[in-house]
Amino acid sequence: MLSRVAFSAYNVVGANRDCHIQALPIRSRRGAAASCAPPRTGPALSVATEEPKSQLRVAYEPTSLADRFRLGSLAEDGFSYREKFIIRCYEVGINKTATVETIANLLQEVGCSHAQSVGFSTDGFATTHTMRKLHLIWVTACMHIEIYRYPAWSDVVEIETWCQTEGRIGTRRDWILKDFATGEVIGRATSKWVMMNQDTRRLQKVTDDVRDECLIYFPKEPRLAFPEENNGSVKKIAKLEDPAEFSRLGMVPRRADLDMNQHVNNVTYIGWVLESIPQEIIDTHELQTITLDYRRECQHDDVVDSLASLEPTDDAAGSELQGTNGSFSAPKKRFLHLLRLSSDGLEVNRGRTEWRKKPAKR
Repeated sequence: MLSRVAFSAYNVVGANRDCHIQALPIRSRRGAAASCAPPRTGPALSVATEEPKSQLRVAYEPTSLADRFRLGSLAEDGFSYREKFIIRCYEVGINKTATVETIANLLQEVGCSHAQSVGFSTDGFATTHTMRKLHLIWVTACMHIEIYRYPAWSDVVEIETWCQTEGRIGTRRDWILKDFATGEVIGRATSKWVMMNQDTRRLQKVTDDVRDECLIYFPKEPRLAFPEENNGSVKKIAKLEDPAEFSRLGMVPRRADLDMNQHVNNVTYIGWVLESIPQEIIDTHELQTITLDYRRECQHDDVVDSLASLEPTDDAAGSELQGTNGSFSAPKKRFLHLLRLSSDGLEVNRGRTEWRKKPAKR
């Protein structure tokens, strides 16, 4: 699956799974498809002796059961990853369409699949060799998701993702969501990730060693899911001050909300944010855009309050608005959000949501 670089011994061991390593003559990327042969008892090297050694490269052929059943693969240039998903019945809401939490979980899943496909470890959400040695993990700093059309139960979506540098302190991951049957772009997302020390729970700059391990899998030129200027993904979120118009107080993390990094998973915050939206908005509107700025880690024994207020708008807010995908729509409802610790009021997360009128039922 890895067509650009020779796969190092670290990559093989760090993948934490059975694999088949085969030295192949250099040829077109299209001709280097991964084999679906049964797993062997250990890694194997096979050298095509008719080719000079200078013309050999090492190709990674995943043979774990998960790899063979996963509907995903690296793109031909090796810099992005695409995977297809069927929307299951337990992933939809009352409208029989996927919830935004489902979308966010699929984004996280395809990001992890991408990292595993290039050999990063499955423990700690795509940690590199150096990160594991130094007890470092990735944590979400911010997330921006736009959904132009929600997929329905039994629809197949294809999600493409890629990663790139974001200054000296983190990385950026972007996504494009498509309806696999039509090729229509139905959503886009972007996020920023920073490193945290798993023992001290303090943020840490990305070291040169970690950056070098990641850079070979990043596009050489910047590639953005939201290339437009002044798009919602870069708009600063103002802090919501008391008194808020709407609130949901005293929310406690469930055990199932904790992830393998021993803190509340970033998708859980989306559900908490939406809990403070008034029911009349839920009944008449659907979420189009959500932006979350993660300020503080939340642990299993924290109690959280969710606050929301309508965001002040300018005079043009009542006119038709042009969406990121070029479509025009009726005026939208916009809310500012704040998640805070009930005990001391410390800010956990601030956010913004934008809601459009629900489409007429067919």
